[in-house]
Amino acid sequence: MVDPTALLTDLAEESAALDRVVADLPATAWERETPSPGWTVAHQIAHLAWTDHAALLAVTEPEEFAARLARVRPEPLADDGAEEFRTAPAALLEGWRAGRTALAEALARVPGGTRIAWIGTRMAPASMVTARLMETWAHGQDVHDALSLTRPPTARLRHIAHLGFRTLGHGFATYGRPVPTAPVRVELAAPDGDTWAHGPADAANRVTGPALDFCLLVTQRRHRADLALTATGPVAAEWLDVAQAFAGPPGEGRRAGGGAGRLPAGDAGQGPVGAGA
Repeated sequence: MVDPTALLTDLAEESAALDRVVADLPATAWERETPSPGWTVAHQIAHLAWTDHAALLAVTEPEEFAARLARVRPEPLADDGAEEFRTAPAALLEGWRAGRTALAEALARVPGGTRIAWIGTRMAPASMVTARLMETWAHGQDVHDALSLTRPPTARLRHIAHLGFRTLGHGFATYGRPVPTAPVRVELAAPDGDTWAHGPADAANRVTGPALDFCLLVTQRRHRADLALTATGPVAAEWLDVAQAFAGPPGEGRRAGGGAGRLPAGDAGQGPVGAGA
C-alpha cells in the first residue's frame, strides 16, 4: 500500500507552480488559445477545478457522485465540465484553490485499503492523487505552451513516469490491439541526472530517453517524432505509438512538428488505469 502523504505534497507543489504562472495574468492572456482547439487558458484551469470538485464528491459523497455521473453525457464530459467552471479569472482562481485544498484534505482522511469509485474504474487514494498530479502537470503544459513559456522539469515527474509505465497494457487495449506479454524495460534520465528504471533489466524490449520526454509522450502532449526517446524491440516501438496514461477512449494527441491536437478524450479526469497503489 502506498502512503499518499508524500504524493499529496508533490501534488500541492505542482498545483502551486501552475498557480504562480496564471495568478497575475492579464485578462487577455486567460482567453489565449491552448494547443487543445477550443480550449483557452481559462478552460484548462476550469477543467482542473471541475475535476477536483468531482473527485471530492467521489470521496465524500460516493452515492451522490454516482447519481450525477449517471445523468451526464460521457463523451463531452471534459468540455462540459470546463465550460461549467469557467468564470472570471479571480473567481476561477479562488475556486480552484479552495477545491484542490478540500480534495487534498479529504484524500488524506481516506482509510487505507479504500477503493474510491471513479469514472470507469475504482482507485486507491494514492492512485487518485497520482491522477490529479498527472492532470495538473499535463494541463499545465498546455498553459505553458499557450503562453510560450518553458517549464523546467522537476523530480515530480517520477510519478507520471511510473504511471506511464504501469499503463502500458492499457495503451494497447485502448487502441484495440493485443496487450503484449513480452516485458519492457524503461530507463529514463531524471532531471537531477539520476536514472529512473522500470521493468526487468534483461528485457529485450526497451525504451530509453529523458524522463520529461517520456512524460510528454504518455500524456500525449508531444508526438513521438518530436521526442528524444529510443525504442528497441517491436513491442517497445509499437508502445510509443499507443502510450496513454489516462483512461477513456484513445486521444488524438499532438501532430508531429509541434502542431496542436484534440484534447485527449481521457482528460475527462478519469485518471489512471492499472495504476495499482
